[in-house]
Amino acid sequence: MIKACIFDMDGTTVNSLNSIAYFANNALAQFGFPPIEKEKYKYLVGNGASVLVKRMIDIVGGTQEDYINVLNFYNSTYDNDFMYLTEPYEGIPEMLKMLKGFGIKTAIVSNKPHSTAKKISDKLFGDKLIDICRGAKEGVPLKPDPTVVVEVMKAFHITSDECLYIGDTAVDMMTGKNAGIYSIGVLWGFRGADELREGGANEITNDPMRIAFLAEHR
Repeated sequence: MIKACIFDMDGTTVNSLNSIAYFANNALAQFGFPPIEKEKYKYLVGNGASVLVKRMIDIVGGTQEDYINVLNFYNSTYDNDFMYLTEPYEGIPEMLKMLKGFGIKTAIVSNKPHSTAKKISDKLFGDKLIDICRGAKEGVPLKPDPTVVVEVMKAFHITSDECLYIGDTAVDMMTGKNAGIYSIGVLWGFRGADELREGGANEITNDPMRIAFLAEHR
């Protein structure tokens, strides 16, 4: 019996591509670098802000000092206007409401900095739809390390057999696999079916309501 669903944020519950590209390119411009095409950010994100900016600096040819400057500017400006160009994916609020109607706990675990992730979750979903939101914190390993996901399961007092993990990248699928959780890859986010399969997805879907169906019937 499924008692909880744990979701990724960017590319899974929250459509943030435009937002990420805007703040990232704004940070590059602040230090004299050209913008990166928005679609490329689908493949630059997923491993946290530090890795995102490292990949950006590699593309534009910056230095370590540039990396530090761009990272700090990106994090601060994004956090100060966290809802800019950000919205839930179609069908996500309805699916979360259905899960709550089934009595299923919900959580978001993101590699986005915790302050920003928590504010976005609270604004879009509130505590009625998302019980726990955990973003990246200093000293805590990022996904695909399962540490935070395991902590969430402990907070919910459930086992991996009583949980579903949902995400849109190979990092997410590996996270679920590392935590021993049945993992669902979604196709409305940043990556495609091939990557999700290679990452170990147990199932792939393009319909948010499929998640609710599996949660009720597994």
